[in-house]
This record gives sequence, structure tokens and C-alpha cells, in this order.
Amino acid sequence: MYATIRTTGVRHARVVSVLLLVAGVSACAALSRKEKGAVIGAAAGGVAGGVIGNQTGSTTRGAIIGAVVGGTVGAIIGHQMDQQAKELQQNIAGATVARVGEGIAVTFASGLLYDFDSDVVRADAAQNLRNLAASLEKYPNTDLLIVGHTDAVGTGEYNQALSQRRASAAANFLASQGVNLTRLQAVGRGETEPIATNDTEAGRQLNRRVEIAIVANASTRNP
Repeated sequence: MYATIRTTGVRHARVVSVLLLVAGVSACAALSRKEKGAVIGAAAGGVAGGVIGNQTGSTTRGAIIGAVVGGTVGAIIGHQMDQQAKELQQNIAGATVARVGEGIAVTFASGLLYDFDSDVVRADAAQNLRNLAASLEKYPNTDLLIVGHTDAVGTGEYNQALSQRRASAAANFLASQGVNLTRLQAVGRGETEPIATNDTEAGRQLNRRVEIAIVANASTRNP
């Protein structure tokens, strides 16, 4: 439930944000919770993040930039994010945890969560997601944007679908651990946001990843 639209300029970004938000809400109304899974949640923030992501080359970073508040509220949010990031670094083995603005970016190499060309969470990787779910229970005033990425091997259409399935699988696993679906949004970006060359196996391994943006929810940003 995500559309990739190339736009230029602030006016276009605003128009796309409104159109995507309306389309997402309308489509979700026609689906049951079971059918839509963990794809929807924090809709407005996710759409804004996607638009900024198209402009910056990183949907995850775009979501965090889109949630920046600043001022006293931003300082309070930042302090909480500092604490949560430290705990995640200690409790999620192998993942990269970085403080970005007033949010947290967590990156899992796809090999940490899935076998090659699979969207099934590996049994030995499930503890990482359980630890993330425990952190989300401790800090309930946050929302997540989960973004799947692939390398450029295969067709763009196949890679887009695989990245969406992987992001949704991670979101659904978190939901199975008690994380409220309204806090989760899953997005696939396929091969469109590489962080390394696809000409080498080392580069392709880096591009196969799942990124998670953790941001304060709307009620926390606007008390």
C-alpha cells in the first residue's frame, strides 16, 4: 500500500502527500485488519517520510526528518531516543543502530533476518526482533517505518515485491510480539535506494537490508 511517485518541488510533494494519504486511508477502509496486516500505521508520517525519502535518497532518513520537532519538545524526545538507542545497541546483536535527528535508524543486513531470496524470519534471528519489540513496549510513544531493500539482481518488479514482503514479515513479527499495528508501517523500496555498488558481491550484500526508522508518535510531538 505504497506508491512510488517521482516529483520535484515543494508544491508537488505536498500534492503527492495528500493524494497518497487519501488513497491509503480509502484502501485501508476496504480491508480487514487481518487482510492489511501490519502495513498501515502512522499514515501521515509515513507518507511524508516517503516523499522526503524520494528527494533525499533514503525513505528511512526521510521519515525521521519528517518527524523533527525541535525546541523543548524536541529536546525531550531526543533524550528519550538517546536512552533507547543505547539499549538497542546492547540488545540487538549485529544490527547497526544510529541516532538521526530526533529519531533512531536501525539497519539489519538481510542475512541477519532472512535466508537468501526468502521473506521468512530466520529462527536464529527472531530474538533480535523480540528484543526490538521489548524496547517498543518500554517506549510506547514511538512509531516505526520498516523499509525493505534488495540488490539489483533480478527484475525491478521482483525485487520490489521481495522487499515489501520482507518489510511486512518484520512488521508482522513485531505485531505477533504485542506491538500495536497502529505503530507500524511496512514499505518495500526494492533496488531503488542502494548504499553500495551492485557490481560486486560485497556491495550487493550491503544493499540487501531492512531499515527501521523509530520516531516519536504524533501525540508526543504535538502535546
